[in-house]
Amino acid sequence: MVTTEFVLAVPALLLLLLVITQVAIWTHAIHVAQAAASQALAVARVQDASAADGQARAGAVLAQLGGGSLRDPHAVVTRGPTRSTVEVTGHAARVVPFLELSVHARAVGPRERFVPPEASG
Repeated sequence: MVTTEFVLAVPALLLLLLVITQVAIWTHAIHVAQAAASQALAVARVQDASAADGQARAGAVLAQLGGGSLRDPHAVVTRGPTRSTVEVTGHAARVVPFLELSVHARAVGPRERFVPPEASG
């Protein structure tokens, strides 16, 4: 009787441990993607910057932080006339077989631009 319980309980506990680990890695991957999006937005929204500058910053942050938990990261930086947008996507590293968790982070902010002071009087 004890052997049967042991054979049933141990795999269930191991699966639970793997799922907890997978959720932790997925959460970390989301934080990495959000950090990359925030850093890229900070660069891309500056007055004389370009979308390529933001793209380069996103790539640098993802190379530095995302090697372990974030797989296949992809960043898209868009600069419109009034705002900049950065979207980072990828997949969390897999611990549980056949479980593919996607990661998406987005950062949006106004573009910096010079507005001349109004003439007085």
